[in-house]
Amino acid sequence: MRVPAAILFDFDGVLADSERLHCETMAEVMDGDGPALDWDYYRENLMGLDDRGAFARLLERAGLEASAEEIRRRVARKAERFARQAAAGRVPALPGAPEFVRACAAARPLGLCSGALRSDIEPVLASLGLAGCFAVLVTADDVETSKPDPASYRLGVARLADAFPEAGIAAESCVAIEDTADGIASARGAGLAVLGVATHLTADELLAAGASAAVETLEGLGPGFLAGLLS
Repeated sequence: MRVPAAILFDFDGVLADSERLHCETMAEVMDGDGPALDWDYYRENLMGLDDRGAFARLLERAGLEASAEEIRRRVARKAERFARQAAAGRVPALPGAPEFVRACAAARPLGLCSGALRSDIEPVLASLGLAGCFAVLVTADDVETSKPDPASYRLGVARLADAFPEAGIAAESCVAIEDTADGIASARGAGLAVLGVATHLTADELLAAGASAAVETLEGLGPGFLAGLLS
């Protein structure tokens, strides 16, 4: 079995238990505009989108103009609220994630590809002791179109290949770790195999979305587990 040349992680729902805080702070910024934003709507319609895509959908749902300036304004307000809450310790690690990341980082180059803002991600990585594990970060700040578009994974693979020219890094030699249908579509569209983590979707839903395999959590796993995902 082939061992991945590099491993690329999603952030929300894979490393950090942050989706409910994203929902909460997004609802605060909508501030009564349109129907109430509850967890069920967020989970079914917004999870996996970046903040730009989520606010565009929410503004349209509210019957308001989703102009680029209005979206930027709401994204900035939400980022401020999320950062405050994250700094207060409201974004814990998901089970087994820190240990799995450290084990993978000791074996292979790691990248992170997320639809979240860099300002959302970096403080949480630091608080979890994982900031030094990732050679490459690709966030919503780095691509014009986030997941399910494959741009973030294409960029992540390209940056890792540039950083580790002797590692033989190409899309078909890499594995992505995702927890949403949009994230799986993004990684698969870029040519990566995908391990799904059943944080918010079931294992069957992840497999139906295109994951090569699915697990309930990352607890007890090591990088060798990913070898079977590459054809």
